[in-house]
Amino acid sequence: MTTARSTTGWKPLAVAHRGDPYRYRENTLPSIESALAAGADAVEVDVQLTRDQVPVLLHDRTLERLWGDTRAVDRVTAEQLDELRRGALAVPTLAEAVKAVAAAHDPRAEQPGPRLLIDLDDPGPAAATWSVVTGLGAERQVAFCGPATAMLAVRALSPTADIALTWKQPRLPGRALLDDLRPRYLNPPFGLVTAEFVLGAADAGLSVSTWTADLRRTMRRLRDTGVAAITSNRIGVLRSVLDGRR
Repeated sequence: MTTARSTTGWKPLAVAHRGDPYRYRENTLPSIESALAAGADAVEVDVQLTRDQVPVLLHDRTLERLWGDTRAVDRVTAEQLDELRRGALAVPTLAEAVKAVAAAHDPRAEQPGPRLLIDLDDPGPAAATWSVVTGLGAERQVAFCGPATAMLAVRALSPTADIALTWKQPRLPGRALLDDLRPRYLNPPFGLVTAEFVLGAADAGLSVSTWTADLRRTMRRLRDTGVAAITSNRIGVLRSVLDGRR
């Protein structure tokens, strides 16, 4: 991710949380495509591994909440997951998601295209995830977010991966962790974000990305603190707030 700029100057990046979940089921290709059409600068997705070690888009450990199937995702193969397909709705592979985001980039555009922000809750999927990314030549089209353990696994795989360290404490991370991880962003929940927090992060060499803001007043407050990116379930609303339309 990079900070957005336009003819009106600096503005935070608009990050779509799991796509456009108010319109389409989260972490699906229609949800991603809807978010991109609404003007997302990046789309955040969650990754789990199937039994045969294929990275797929799913937040939960089981398929029950979204797909009505009580099995854990790591107990089924990618082929078995595809049996849950309902028309355009399916559990997509990470490779499909990377390709969908890449397809949204206009090669004639001066600005960089949208990116996929891959959220890893633990280190387990890191190696298989990075293998997919490198296999597609998509290293510059993705970024990663998650807690320190998962992000250290990503950093061990790549010295240049773009990392947002998910952080849930009001104090900044210690210098030793920052030196080992070398994140570009600190990624706290929005309730921790103040202008002072953003300035403190900047003094440590970090930009601030934040999640998950769904109210206009929250989006405006965060924008005014100087954060570099805001994640929302309501990407159309966020885009309009950041563009000054309402």
